[in-house]
Amino acid sequence: MNTFSKAPVLAVDTVVKRFGKTIAVNGLSLDIRENEFFALLGPSGCGKTTLLRMIAGFEVPDQGRIRLAGIDITEQAPEKRPLNLMFQSYALFPHMTVRQNLAYGLEMERLAKPEISARVDEMLKTTDLQALAERKPAELSGGQKQRVALARALIKRPKVLLLDEPLGALDKKLREKMQLELKRLQHEVGITFIIVTHDQEEALVMADRVAVLKDGSILQCGTPEEVYERPANRFVAGFIGVMNFIEGEIGNDGLFHAGGEAFACDTDALQRNTKAVLAIRPENITLKPAGSGIAGTVVDAAYHGLDRQLYVKTALSMAPLQVRVAATGADVVRPGAAVSLGFDAAACRIFQD
Repeated sequence: MNTFSKAPVLAVDTVVKRFGKTIAVNGLSLDIRENEFFALLGPSGCGKTTLLRMIAGFEVPDQGRIRLAGIDITEQAPEKRPLNLMFQSYALFPHMTVRQNLAYGLEMERLAKPEISARVDEMLKTTDLQALAERKPAELSGGQKQRVALARALIKRPKVLLLDEPLGALDKKLREKMQLELKRLQHEVGITFIIVTHDQEEALVMADRVAVLKDGSILQCGTPEEVYERPANRFVAGFIGVMNFIEGEIGNDGLFHAGGEAFACDTDALQRNTKAVLAIRPENITLKPAGSGIAGTVVDAAYHGLDRQLYVKTALSMAPLQVRVAATGADVVRPGAAVSLGFDAAACRIFQD
């Protein structure tokens, strides 16, 4: 785990950005720490890319300020900011070798040739590109191009590196490999990374903290464990991972009631005798001995290698509940089988929004 300084390296203060009548970013405030891997996560149109472009300087906020290392950069030109932006398209120079692509930005800064050569060699080693140094982009695979683009962004030693959907063009296996590679490199070079993504798994795997955005606002900001295990509202709960939702109400007894069942979940901060929604993840529902839990019937099952996802019809909701069980020995549970379910009450979340 990275060690963070207390003072934020980047401070976004009540920023607003409008495009005509559309409010893309709505009074958003955010502090990002030095040496942190931070993810902006949300669906298309939530404002995450607009926020990244304002940090980079390609858009100017209508209201609010942006500070980098304590300096106001709100209206500073992009090329004057000590940060770099890596695009999804990579934008490598096709006529240049890998070495030349890495050296180009340093040459534009008019650094001495020995320093340029030393920094290029260092970055080639850090990103494991020595063997590809004399190749041109057309001779590289997708993952290799991604590493070159990352190395070119890092070689200028920015205070903050911005990544806009950097892995979106890669296939699933390569994307998973590069997620770990990005995290490793970020730890090694010690630079703050801010990544924009709509891929929840990508954010959970790589980030130290995640901000979930919707309609230009942050709904929740926390560690991957916090946003996954303790979502702040129904939108976050449904957007991060797989979640079962059960409509019901909180009784005067403080229990959650649905389908003739009562659940002793944490409802202390919620109103009594009101409608509510119980949220529980598939891995927090267990199969119990017949007759000892909530009765259900398996209507479908999906094999995922290490586990199976069962779809169980119960009286609790119109939609079948998703239940994750170990694949070993689970082949006896087939569609049509009667089962009993148990709930981990400590893992349930209750929402009234």
